[in-house]
Amino acid sequence: MVLFPVMKKLLKRILPRPLFTLYYEFWALLGALIYRFPSHDIRVIGVTGTNGKTSTVHLTTHILEEAGYKVASISSVRFKIGDKEWKNTLKMTMPGRLAIQKFLRRAVYAGCDVVILEVTSEGIVQRRHKYITFDTAVFTNLTPEHIESHGSFELYKKAKGELFAACGNIHIINMSDKYADYFLQFPAKKIMRYEGFYMEGNRAAARAIALAYGVQEHVIAKALASAPQTPGRMEVVVHGPVTVIVDYAHTPDALEKTYKAISKTYNLKSQNSNLICVLGSAGGGRDTWKRRDMGKIAAEYCDTIILTNEDPYDEDPVSILHEVESGIKTTNYKLILDRRKAIRAALRAARSGDVVIITGKGSEPLMMTKEGPTPWDDRAVVREEFPHV
Repeated sequence: MVLFPVMKKLLKRILPRPLFTLYYEFWALLGALIYRFPSHDIRVIGVTGTNGKTSTVHLTTHILEEAGYKVASISSVRFKIGDKEWKNTLKMTMPGRLAIQKFLRRAVYAGCDVVILEVTSEGIVQRRHKYITFDTAVFTNLTPEHIESHGSFELYKKAKGELFAACGNIHIINMSDKYADYFLQFPAKKIMRYEGFYMEGNRAAARAIALAYGVQEHVIAKALASAPQTPGRMEVVVHGPVTVIVDYAHTPDALEKTYKAISKTYNLKSQNSNLICVLGSAGGGRDTWKRRDMGKIAAEYCDTIILTNEDPYDEDPVSILHEVESGIKTTNYKLILDRRKAIRAALRAARSGDVVIITGKGSEPLMMTKEGPTPWDDRAVVREEFPHV
């Protein structure tokens, strides 16, 4: 079982990219044939962008359900078909080419009206979106990510654009993002524009999608007011004198916006309160370029920083932490490799009025190490440790 991914990595290095593209294309076509092109029988909404995809999918699902639609959706957090939902434990946002076609067919059989999918750049490169007829393509925002796997930011942006090239019906684009014009160039029967930054961008995106599907404003407003918390996305795990928040932020841009949003929301400066940050890093073997930047951002916004393990895969976790550490030019930090101990130390350091923010994993149910996947949930660890500190 271990040999297959190792051989796959080796083959990727020695074989020309077109051969792998054909390989991906074959499996995508096979999946569509086996499950009889299910996207022809249901409306499919694809949401892409660097950040905000999961929240947008969850909010849109809730709004459309409140409006009477039967909805299926796939996000990095969960799978959902009507009233049935289960965790996404794949450690990838988009399922494989056969699995995604099977899910679409199940949604059709369940009588769903619409399917909402997170569409990732790596999923597009691996042709997981192929032979899916998209009714709507949605763009949230674009900042550098997966640069090493794509080869450059331009190739990363181009991969995102392929969703819009594949969808000729409705395009929904965030005009607040500086790359909006790139996505506007793709032709569509209907182009809708919205504006929104960071967390408000997710709500604005969901509102725009709902409007495109004929949902009235008062229904949207009511649904947004009653929308459940998206797991692991700025999720407040502990309320009270000390606030503990878990968030997925795993890019420099998302990390900075998360810290800014918390500081503003909780008036930390005026309250003379501290922001205590438990910071992981880029997952092992990928996006190494951003580690120093994340350390630099943490040093700018956090009163106390605790660097810890995240998803090292087969990379040395201590080396990863030292790369993050290289961006920190202050002395208000410590390295605690054991993530549970790091969270415990952050909770112990907090005083009334302080906020503890734990980033990098959100609601992910696994930690990936060289020994393999280990069950993990930042939120559960906080709840277990908090009563004892």
